[in-house]
Amino acid sequence: MARGLYFGTKSSAKYSKGYWISKSAALTSALLVAEVILVALIIYFVPYTKIDWDAYMSQVDGFLGGERDYSNLKGDTGPLVYPAGFLYVYSAIKFLTGGQVLPAQILFGILYIVNLGIVFLIYQSIDVLPWWAFVLLCLSKRVHSIFMLRLFNDCVAMTMLHAAMLLLLYQKWHSALIIFSAAVSVKMNVLLFAPPLLLLMLKALSVKGILSCLLSAALVQVVLGLPFLLLYPKAYISRAFNLGRVFIHFWSVNFKFVPEEIFISKELASALLVIHLTLLLIFAHYKWCKYEGGLFNLLCSRLCDAIKKLVHIQQFLYCESIIHVLRKEHIVAVMFVGNFIGIICARSLHYQFYSWYFFSLPFLLWKTPFPTIIRLLLFAGVEFCWNIYPSTSFSSLILLFLHLSILWGLWISPIEQPIAEKESCSSG
Repeated sequence: MARGLYFGTKSSAKYSKGYWISKSAALTSALLVAEVILVALIIYFVPYTKIDWDAYMSQVDGFLGGERDYSNLKGDTGPLVYPAGFLYVYSAIKFLTGGQVLPAQILFGILYIVNLGIVFLIYQSIDVLPWWAFVLLCLSKRVHSIFMLRLFNDCVAMTMLHAAMLLLLYQKWHSALIIFSAAVSVKMNVLLFAPPLLLLMLKALSVKGILSCLLSAALVQVVLGLPFLLLYPKAYISRAFNLGRVFIHFWSVNFKFVPEEIFISKELASALLVIHLTLLLIFAHYKWCKYEGGLFNLLCSRLCDAIKKLVHIQQFLYCESIIHVLRKEHIVAVMFVGNFIGIICARSLHYQFYSWYFFSLPFLLWKTPFPTIIRLLLFAGVEFCWNIYPSTSFSSLILLFLHLSILWGLWISPIEQPIAEKESCSSG
């Protein structure tokens, strides 16, 4: 329910919810129209600065020219470091635009509107924000730049991720996992959503359903990477799925206050990984799985259930895939908070990485128990830090403080009921 709009009686709650829906629907429609106009004005009036576009086109040219060795696919910014889905997407963009920037900007403007529309649908489905706060989703100067003035593959990956999340809200698990895997094939940052997604699958699906979804996701990766896996598997896997990349200290928006020799060290990377996993486990055990008796109780119960089903193979084969229908707000909370924890623990955040979590910020802020004025100040502070170029030690320190403040608010926030409805297995 939208905080602050409901007044006790069932009839007044229904009235208030109807009021919220009508107001939010009218506002989002108006915002989409306004954004179409704004996108056109940005493309027409704001100068485009090439950063990765030429490199993308060089890499695509190599692929279209028949090169299948990932170690030979390079651009002026270095070797190709994205999975195969990136090449297919940008090959299609090159075909549609002829490799020209202006038509590509128009395409990415359309992509921005599509992504925003999907995000609006997610927020309208969960009814967490007050209707007027939908405006916040349109107020980022940096995000407009990432989409229309930079043409980064982050935009494609996050649009696909949001589409997958929308499918999750309607329990379309297989379709969601297929799109999620396709998003990973465009850019690996989507894997930050993988741990919370796996937890949701454990809560919602039978063992058969989980295995089927994971198989579907894996199959997407194999099919997309097949031309490279058949000929140069080592080069493809090591380049496209390199989790140990070291980013340049100068371009980092976070941890800029850390000396460069420490910033690039393996010790810092290992420490942040440990913190990341620890925070995920703490939130999973004490917040996301509270109603199940904690993470370990959930894992034990599912393991016992899996053993019983496997012993009776017929029961396993004919059991329904969905055993619990999860509440939409719970799905979004686990996905967005899980990703946000990964953002906080990322060693380096480049400017385009803001798109990884900007659209979740209003939800995260309204999940905290903070007063509205504090939420708005935190939102403005995060946006301010992302628009300082180049980032400074002070701005990165402030950004870390703001992130940790939001995380603290999420920790002390009330725990939402995870289950909307329970369905029994068809075979008993």
